[in-house]
Parts: sequence; structure tokens; C-alpha cells
Amino acid sequence: MPMIATLTTTRLIRAGLLVFALGVAGCTESTLEVSGGSSGNANAPLPQKVVQTMITKSMARGSPIVARVFKEENKVEIWKQKTNGRYDLLASYEICKMSGKLGPKYIEGDRQSPEGFYTVRPGQMNPNSKYHLAFNIGYPNAYDRANGRTGSNLMVHGACSSSGCFSMNNSQMTEIYAIARESFKGGQTEFQIQSYPFRMTAANMARYRDDPNYAFWKNLKEGYDYFEITKTPPKVDVCEKRYVFNAAAPGASLSPSGTCPVVAQPDSLKMAYQSYQSGYEAAFASAVKSSDTLAPKPTILGIQEAKVVSEWTKKRARGERVPIEPPSMTATGTVVQTSRMGRIDSPAGRKMAALEAAEAEKKRIAEEKAAAARLAEEQKAAAKAAEIAAAEAAKAAEIAAAEAAKNPPPPEPVVEAAAPVEKPGFLGRAAKRITNLFGS
Repeated sequence: MPMIATLTTTRLIRAGLLVFALGVAGCTESTLEVSGGSSGNANAPLPQKVVQTMITKSMARGSPIVARVFKEENKVEIWKQKTNGRYDLLASYEICKMSGKLGPKYIEGDRQSPEGFYTVRPGQMNPNSKYHLAFNIGYPNAYDRANGRTGSNLMVHGACSSSGCFSMNNSQMTEIYAIARESFKGGQTEFQIQSYPFRMTAANMARYRDDPNYAFWKNLKEGYDYFEITKTPPKVDVCEKRYVFNAAAPGASLSPSGTCPVVAQPDSLKMAYQSYQSGYEAAFASAVKSSDTLAPKPTILGIQEAKVVSEWTKKRARGERVPIEPPSMTATGTVVQTSRMGRIDSPAGRKMAALEAAEAEKKRIAEEKAAAARLAEEQKAAAKAAEIAAAEAAKAAEIAAAEAAKNPPPPEPVVEAAAPVEKPGFLGRAAKRITNLFGS
């Protein structure tokens, strides 16, 4: 028994060797979950450099903000309203960690960070997050729900650990949180987050013109363009399962899945948008012809790939051994995954490792018992076969002896000495005389 216990422990240790390979990713807390964080981080003062930028750019400390995320460029930008009503860039931050590929989030567990237009209100701010500080971006929004997209607890947070969120380092998150806090104090009731796959320039749109997400990105680009033209966040609505921007429909309500009513826009805005599009189309045509472009980054290939990754996430959460990287899908539909396996470092992972190790030990002992039983049977069969062979050999010898007794061999014939042959002539006669004289 001590030997078995030692073997079991050894296998438990071996089973746990890759437990730590996958780590615990973020984005698992509810919006206001208190997880050992410190509200003192939420009350940190604005850095002097940020205050100075506000002064230089004619921004009031409590004026409204809008956040813009560019996934390919790995940036979070905070824009703030100036005294003239237009927004200007206040600060830009490198995203510390982000999972998934370019393209929208489809379903819970696909590890995709969202793309679209989201809203953050004071109740979505979490000063006690276990990821330093956090705010929930409001996924799924009306567009996501209308298109059957699922997921929860998608955040901008600290701790540089992410699974579908936008994760910053702690000092960056403290600064972003403080900027948002001051805007809420100044009277802003909500701020917009615009999340894009990349800067939606003509060159980038040309690079991704054959991507399966292109139609969705063209819809996002409408909102991107309005912000570029007006330098104010667009009014965002959803109808016919698509985004519509700066739409005025007096007396009509927009239903996310319903038919879009006839909407109107100010003539000045329409003219500015048309002028912007003319320049964009010329630049797009030029970019299509150009050979001096960067290769596109990997993108998610729709709901099928999202389902594959989501299943991997479920198994991982249960503590099962899975490839250490989430699977991916090629354009032909082939699923690609790494051969190295591991499990998540969590109570579920450790429990599953122990169960699997115990089951493996149980199986090993059963196999050893079965092997010993087979060996004993084989030895018994071999001994029996040898016993039978010996008995058969003895019987054969007995039969042979009996047969020999019944049929003895004939006696060997007696051979008499042959008479000497007389030699002819003189020598013969002399020999005969000598013989006669002395006897034979």
C-alpha cells in the first residue's frame, strides 16, 4: 500500500505539472463584485501631465469624454470635449493584453473582445475590482442582442490579464479611471466606447476588403467617419440589425430588429459626409491598386470558429486538459490547435487533475492485476502442456517396448571359417607338405 500511495502522489504531481501553463485570465467578475481591491485606487488624483494637457487644449476638468479602442494598433484613446464643443485627444494608452483576433465577439467563451459602440454609466464602474480597477463596457448592446450575440462581464481593467477584455497595466488603469471619474463628477451621465478592429482608413479597409467581417466593419466605419468629420461622438441607434448614426426620426421609435423608419439628418452633416466619402473612395481605389501594403492580421471566421473556441473555453473552465492555446480555424474550415496540453490553475483544474490521476492509478493497478492473472494462466497452461507431453512420451515408450517384446529380432547367423585355398604350382605343393609335416 505505501508503494501505491507513492505512485499515486507521483502521478498527481505529474498531472499538475501543466496546470500552471494556462493561468487564470480576467473578465470573470460581475460589474460591482468586491474582490479584495482597494477603493483608494479609485480616488487617485489626476496626474499633473493630464491636467496640463487639459489646460493646453482648453478642456474643463469635468467635461465629457469618449473612449476609442483600436485593436490592431493595440491602443485605447481617451478624447475629451473642449470649450468649443468638439473633442480632442487627451491621452493614448498601449493595451497591455487582449485575447482573440480581429473581428467581433459572437458568443460567450469565444475569447473575442467586442467591436461596436458601447455605453458606460456610473453603475458600471468598479472601484473594488480584483483586477485593480475596472469598468464594464456594456456588452451585449442592442446590436449584439438583435444579432444573437452573447457574453458578459466584458471590461476595461487593470492587472494585465485578459480573456476577451481590454486589459491595461495598473498605472494606466488608475489614470483612465480618474479621467472617467472626473467627467462623471462634472455631470456626464454616460460615455461612449467606440471599439474598432483597426483605424478605419482607406488603406486599412482595402487590406481587409476580402475578409468575412468586412460588411460589419463597413457599418462600423459609418460611425467612425462621423466622429472624424465632426469630432463629436455620433448618436447611435440600431434598426434592421445594423447600426444607424445621427438619425432623426420624429415620432418614430427605432427597433433593433425592426424596419428602419425614414430618417433625416441636417443638410450640413450630409454634405460634409458626402465630401468625406468622395475623398475616401479615391484613396480606397488607390490603396487597392497599391502593392506596398501590410499583410492582414488574423481575423475570426464567424460563428463557426467562435463555437470551436467557446467549446475549448468550457472544457478549460471545467479543469480538463486542453491545448494550451485556443484552437483556430483556417479559411477552409480546418481546425488548427497546438499539441502541447495543459489545464487551468484553478480549484476546478486541480480537482480534475486529482480525479484523473486517481483514475489513472486505478486503471494502472487493474491492468497490473490483469497482466499478473494472464501470466499465471499462461504458466499454468504451459505446465499442463508439459505434463501432457511427458505423459504422451511415456505412453509412446511403453507401447514401443511392448511391440518389441512381441516381435523379437531374429538371431544373427553363425559364420564358419572358410577353408584355406590351395595355391597352385610348386609353391602350393610345398606348402601342403609343410602342413602335413607339422599339422594344420
